[in-house]
Amino acid sequence: QDAFVAFHVDKRLVSKYLKPLQIGELAPDQPGIEPTKNEMLVKDFRELRATVERMGLLEPNQLFFFLLLAHILLLDTAAWLVLFYFGTSLLPFVFSLLLLTISQVQASWLQHDLGHLSVFRKTKWNHLLHKFVMCHLIGASAKWWTLLHSQHHAKPNCFHKDPDIDMHPFLFTLGKKFSVELGIKKKKYMPYNHQHKYFFITLPPLLFPTYFHCHTFYIAYTKKYWVDLAWMLTFYIRFFYTYGSLLETKSLLAYYFIFRMLESSWFVWVSQMNHIPMDIDYDKNLDWISTQLQATCNVEQSLFNDWFTGHLNFQIEHHLFPSMPRHNYWKVAPLVKSLCAKHGLEYQCKPLLTAFADIVHSLKSSGELWHDAYMNK
Repeated sequence: QDAFVAFHVDKRLVSKYLKPLQIGELAPDQPGIEPTKNEMLVKDFRELRATVERMGLLEPNQLFFFLLLAHILLLDTAAWLVLFYFGTSLLPFVFSLLLLTISQVQASWLQHDLGHLSVFRKTKWNHLLHKFVMCHLIGASAKWWTLLHSQHHAKPNCFHKDPDIDMHPFLFTLGKKFSVELGIKKKKYMPYNHQHKYFFITLPPLLFPTYFHCHTFYIAYTKKYWVDLAWMLTFYIRFFYTYGSLLETKSLLAYYFIFRMLESSWFVWVSQMNHIPMDIDYDKNLDWISTQLQATCNVEQSLFNDWFTGHLNFQIEHHLFPSMPRHNYWKVAPLVKSLCAKHGLEYQCKPLLTAFADIVHSLKSSGELWHDAYMNK
């Protein structure tokens, strides 16, 4: 299937694990595709996939990723050196925080590449460096991220299947359909008609220092990811030893919490601009490309946008080809646009600030729909 092909780099290896699961084959008179899926679209997308492979767009540029890692390590080191050489007064304290925040967010984008096996052609090297970046440089579990993010990619914006929208309905009400349903059922966990306001002080600044901070340790412990836990401890030992030698306890804790809040804000605005404003519904068992396009949109390309978002401004191309190295997204984008135009599929691309504003607009719209249904308007 297209999802299987998209997720796995070494298909011969993983195919060995599928053989014991085979229960039979379709009878000759049985259709090879389900009625909910567009057969011609599936055929054309598979031809596009073959073209992508022939063009070498799945081959990574090692220098590109080396430079990414180098600038992350340089920023990480510079953050500590600023405090070491210039002291811990307000100005160097703030400048150091900014440097570390940039390093951490860029490390998040790089671990995303590694988790999708798009940096090396050999899976084991992706996994090894993924642990170094995610566990040691960031302090979170690589396997925890893979577990959640794989589900997101398989069924983006599908309620009960995409963990990225599990915030509905406990913190926010998402999507037009679910907002109306929630209002009709008279359910109210939060004042959803104000969610576009409290979004600014909840999810962006607090996702990392609260929920993710606890959840990554919880999953790593309960699922016995002992190697990940050991790697994660090296981050905390390194951080509190190096920065603890320069800052007093209160300043150290404030420094840690503030950079986590800044990192979280940057991550949430970027990661949600491509999904929250899009269609959110139950799983309709559509074909691969329809499923991805209904749940994703792009942001205009520029050198800044590419760097700032870790190339997640090409969210459509990333979701269609998750193992493609990010430096090739711009090359495949015209081919994807042509395929969408041929089949009448919407290919959304917007300016960065518009994408941010659309998060708030969609939350406001959903909140109003909930309120009207709740009040029987």
